[in-house]
Amino acid sequence: MIIRPAKRTEQVREYYFSRKLKEIDRLNEERSALSQDRIINLGIGAPDGMPPASAIEALRESASQPGNHAYQSYTGIPQLRQAFVQWYSRYYGVALNPGSEIQPLAGSKEGILLISLAFLDEGDKVLVPDPGYPTYSSATALTGAGLVPYDLKEELGWQPDFDALEDMDLSGVKLMWTNYPNMPTGAPATMELYSRLVDFGRRHNIMICNDNPYSFILNDNPVSILAVPGAKECCLELNSLSKAHNMSGWRIGMVASSADVISEILKVKSQMDSGMFRPLQLAAVEALSQSPEWYRELNAEYRRRRVLAGRIFDIIGAEYDRDSCGMFLWGKIGRDNRFADRPGSGLSLGEQVSDRILYNAGVFITPGFIFGKNGRDYIRISLCASPDVLTRSAEKIALI
Repeated sequence: MIIRPAKRTEQVREYYFSRKLKEIDRLNEERSALSQDRIINLGIGAPDGMPPASAIEALRESASQPGNHAYQSYTGIPQLRQAFVQWYSRYYGVALNPGSEIQPLAGSKEGILLISLAFLDEGDKVLVPDPGYPTYSSATALTGAGLVPYDLKEELGWQPDFDALEDMDLSGVKLMWTNYPNMPTGAPATMELYSRLVDFGRRHNIMICNDNPYSFILNDNPVSILAVPGAKECCLELNSLSKAHNMSGWRIGMVASSADVISEILKVKSQMDSGMFRPLQLAAVEALSQSPEWYRELNAEYRRRRVLAGRIFDIIGAEYDRDSCGMFLWGKIGRDNRFADRPGSGLSLGEQVSDRILYNAGVFITPGFIFGKNGRDYIRISLCASPDVLTRSAEKIALI
């Protein structure tokens, strides 16, 4: 290229799954030439179920109306903001102002960068969980802020060690990313945890940014950090239709917080797009109106899949929590695991196992190192594969 890329990009790499999917595409070409089955991908959490039928019909019907194809409001149509408010009231017991405390997003992943751009200056610091969603770190790096990892450990139920946090140098820390039910570990959210986070944020003048897209998955009692009294003073929460409504490709999410926080995020967002396609918003209204039966049926299927994913871990010899939440199963690899057969390679145990299974069984399972150093001895299976696919994966791995 004839110009130098921005220095901020030196701090990030192409997203791991973007790189790995390119490799899988290449391997599939080779396998096709040999008349071999395509690789089974158990890596990414993209729901394979259908969205609510009423949402699809709302999209179809509204897209046929000529007046629905123009630019839309940056803040979203009133019907969508009201639907988010009713959803939060019905399922989380949280009261929100539809005019000032909700901002629709093109998925919650967009919100992570918007929040970072809105509140971080170069030299600020951000508490980021390890293991945790890689986008928290990359968004922080792109702003020029500093990463301050905090450990999540299995012996503490993958919750923050608040004693260790209190002993850290927190000078300059402005944001803290949290995510429960946790990805990748499946640790559940509790109101006790959320109360401690609110207290921590208030005392240290740190905004707690809670990423909450998995709250309905394998969890009969979804909770929100905003249900803690006074939480809006120091918290914001991201949520999404991607997981609990089988709408990941639709890119519909939201952020909720106090009016002053939302207005700062809108300053940035309004420079980046021109509003969400109106038929998508009307479809989201329908999706958000689902009864508890929708979530019960969704979770009945995920429970079946969790059992089958557990059988894969049993074959591999990975330890896991049979009652974990969210749409992934998280398994620990021991030093003597028979699939971790490259001790001098420099690869983590999880990556050794992942590569062995990919190259020998044609099944891709995510290595835990991509979520941080505390994930090096773990692997993760997505539950976004049908029971037949999970069963076939187990059979292939058992033959190694």
